Amino acid sequence: MSDTAMSTSEAARKSEHFDVVIVGAGISGIGGAWHLTRQCPEKSFVVLEAMETFGGTWHTHRYPGIRSDSDLYTFGYRFKPWVGAPIATSAEIKTYMGEVIDESGIGPHIRYRHRISSARWSSAEKLWTLEGIREDTGEAIRFTCNFLWMCQGYYRHSKGYMPQWPGMERFRGRIVHPQTWPEDLAYKGKQVVVIGSGATAATLVPAIADDTAHVTLLQRSPTYFIPARNANNLADTLREIQIDETWIHEIVRRKILFDQANFMRRCMEEPEAMKEELLKGVRAYLGPEAEMDPHFTPTYRPWRQRIAFVPDGDLFRGIRAGKASVVTDEIEAFTETGIQLKSGKTLEADIIVAATGFDLNVLGDIAFEIDGEPLVFSDTVTYRGMMFTGVPNMAWVFGYFRASWTLRADLVGDFVCRLLGHMERKGARKVEVALRPEDEGMPLRPWIDPENFNPGYIMRGMHLLPKRGDKPEWQHTQDYWAEKDEFPAIDLDDRAFVYR
Repeated sequence: MSDTAMSTSEAARKSEHFDVVIVGAGISGIGGAWHLTRQCPEKSFVVLEAMETFGGTWHTHRYPGIRSDSDLYTFGYRFKPWVGAPIATSAEIKTYMGEVIDESGIGPHIRYRHRISSARWSSAEKLWTLEGIREDTGEAIRFTCNFLWMCQGYYRHSKGYMPQWPGMERFRGRIVHPQTWPEDLAYKGKQVVVIGSGATAATLVPAIADDTAHVTLLQRSPTYFIPARNANNLADTLREIQIDETWIHEIVRRKILFDQANFMRRCMEEPEAMKEELLKGVRAYLGPEAEMDPHFTPTYRPWRQRIAFVPDGDLFRGIRAGKASVVTDEIEAFTETGIQLKSGKTLEADIIVAATGFDLNVLGDIAFEIDGEPLVFSDTVTYRGMMFTGVPNMAWVFGYFRASWTLRADLVGDFVCRLLGHMERKGARKVEVALRPEDEGMPLRPWIDPENFNPGYIMRGMHLLPKRGDKPEWQHTQDYWAEKDEFPAIDLDDRAFVYR
């Protein structure tokens, strides 16, 4: 046997044990680690991250202009005041996360370049065994843990969703996806077409418009946006009168959440009125002569898809100035020099950017087994979108669509720490959720109602996701304003929890 084979084999037999393993050092994983250090200081834990640094989305996405589409008073953690503008750049968010790591002493708990390929649960040992590889050394790695906390996100980081249009191979220019933005992409003075109408396209177009010869946003259908100043008047006023930043963070956070709840209620109860208000906001930046239909008037009611904030209306100011334009049409085929549209028109392009979204990736491309049987995640039923029938000692963070992701990460963090403490007091080494007698015959439905919310990446990947029931505890309700009170009140001795 070669020396290399021998060292790999020996490494595979070695394992490290922790009370908790967190998978992912993005916004959820760093938050989970903070909660463990504060609420379960006696628990040993490690954070395993496949990339070379923390940040998740804010590290992998490097296209021009990358920024949040949620305000940082609610996208930031509840325990760490945000002191900048509401909409933040990727670099600002990473700086903020780095401060959390440094201030809480989480750094030594993080193992970078540790990619997990398999996770096996043993009921006999009441342990998870994780195996994978250290990508910097090629060394095989193995960890065991009592509890597994999946914080890896919900989409594949290595590449984005790229539709296959006819004739793509004929195009003589470059075709890129924002999620894998090439560092050497020279767009200065070029004709650029950005395909898509979501937050990524709305961020990218104004970021490159000043340098391109022209940039065209090509959309199949428009979406809703909220263009406004990238400032919070309440926060600015409180700072003027020298209120402590901790108080400012909490006050502004509560005010934003109050306003968001009212906004969402009105979208459900007064969809036409809200539609007009949203379009009025766009028209204020585009000017009274703007052609609102079909380019800026969606056919669906507000909040069936995520609504992104456009800071200072930069996308619409670029369109009004003639640096960018919008075309609403469908792609017939790519040509050697651009795109042929179904209307018969053509768009000339040197570069085509497909801002076409994500590929859903529910368990981080990790092969899961439960007592020797492969886990079919879609056969499980979710308990409040964070635990799953038949999957012991595991929690998953899946945030909100209509509110900031991190709001739910904090709620799940509290729940997991409370559950770990409850297990210790009961002397239990295993917990799983199971349907109760009163749930017998409960109809099981897809993870989310497409009539309520239907972004493309969810619709494409719905078959991969667990089922939901018709009771709140067997759903991911997407309702922060209810869950913020419901989660702390979860009865851990309810018959939905089975302990061993």
